[in-house]
Amino acid sequence: MRHIFLSCFAIVFAASPASAADATLPEWATNRDSHLPAERAVHLDYLGVPDWQEAGFNGQHVKILVLDTGFRGYRDFLGKSLPAKVTARSARKDANLEFKDSQHGILVAEVVHAIAPNAEILLANWDTDSPETFLDAVKWGREQGVKVMTCSVVMPSWSDGEGHGPTHRKLSELLGDGTHPGDPLFFSCAGNTAQRHWSGTFDGAANGYHKWNDKLTTNAISPWYDGRVSLEVCWSNPDARYEIEVIDPDTGKPAEGVTYRQQEDPPASLARFTPVSGSGKSYALRVKQTKGKPGKFHLNSLAAYLSEVRLAGSIPFPGDGPEVVTVGAVDTSFKRASFSACGPNSLQPKPDVVAPIPFATYMRSRPFSGTSCATPQAAAAAVLCYSRNAEWNAAKVRSYMTGWARDLGAKGHDSETGHGLVWLPHLAPAPHAAR
Repeated sequence: MRHIFLSCFAIVFAASPASAADATLPEWATNRDSHLPAERAVHLDYLGVPDWQEAGFNGQHVKILVLDTGFRGYRDFLGKSLPAKVTARSARKDANLEFKDSQHGILVAEVVHAIAPNAEILLANWDTDSPETFLDAVKWGREQGVKVMTCSVVMPSWSDGEGHGPTHRKLSELLGDGTHPGDPLFFSCAGNTAQRHWSGTFDGAANGYHKWNDKLTTNAISPWYDGRVSLEVCWSNPDARYEIEVIDPDTGKPAEGVTYRQQEDPPASLARFTPVSGSGKSYALRVKQTKGKPGKFHLNSLAAYLSEVRLAGSIPFPGDGPEVVTVGAVDTSFKRASFSACGPNSLQPKPDVVAPIPFATYMRSRPFSGTSCATPQAAAAAVLCYSRNAEWNAAKVRSYMTGWARDLGAKGHDSETGHGLVWLPHLAPAPHAAR
């Protein structure tokens, strides 16, 4: 029987204790792959987690907030892939935590629970058209005494693509500089946008449209499925204006059913449309400058590939912000995943660290992947640090994790794998500072 308690607009859901687990898989698991427990054990060993768990550092007395937009049906996993009790709150105006038909946030929380099983998990969502609701969710987490926050959702137009803008400023104010009591440590995904991003200086052709290369002023769009495509251009210069046009590449005429929006602060131009289902219809975009001097801009595509892309500077909000720890993804051979976004596009070298994907999940037959999966691994590792070193502040934990990260690629920080692979060192008799 579930028990529901209401407190300060948050709901604490508790489930009765789960039945005894099967020797191979939990009885409740929908994924019947008998290899899954062993695969997960190997994965945790990549991170150095078993040594810490065996020493009794399992996230006890530490609160972590999962910020996401997909929690549909999360109660069904209480006491299973999630803790028996979670605290949940929606920052949306309709207060609906399960507004979106997605379990993305539950998968994120499952990763956290696997690494830090004794941590107290909080869940919160927001309205993706309202940065203020996102900030409200962050503020609520801080008020609840959360030490770690993890976010695996990107919102490209909420910054200038370089870590600046009003949402970044307000987020930085909420998080603090990491040296004061109560300052939480925020982890953000780097984003899966490496193959869906272009950045550079506007180069106008004779017809006024940007030249993606020596020949093309159009950038082909390949939608993934029948869901809504969002194309977002952002830039730093407030005096400049750029506009997106979505066209039918066969006719050169404007595509039907596209909605456009201009944003003032930070400046951005957005175009959204739903592909015509089953038609095989083609789409392309053009960008033109309507005001100011030519400057640098970023183009990001959500739910569609682009034909003309640039890897560098592809990390979107919130990962481009210096105030957050940005996490990229590597495969199990420790090579950057092809989609994992890269710097440089921040005052802080990005990404900060990387984590391996995919992660075996009990929730479904296919494993959890993407930078969405990498991020909670790093965040949960930070939770273990706090459970062993309760007196540490956010800045100390951040330094410890980047200092102990296993360097990958070129020596030192690089724009593809950051400081390296998240790794918790073998425990010494007493806590020690980052090397």
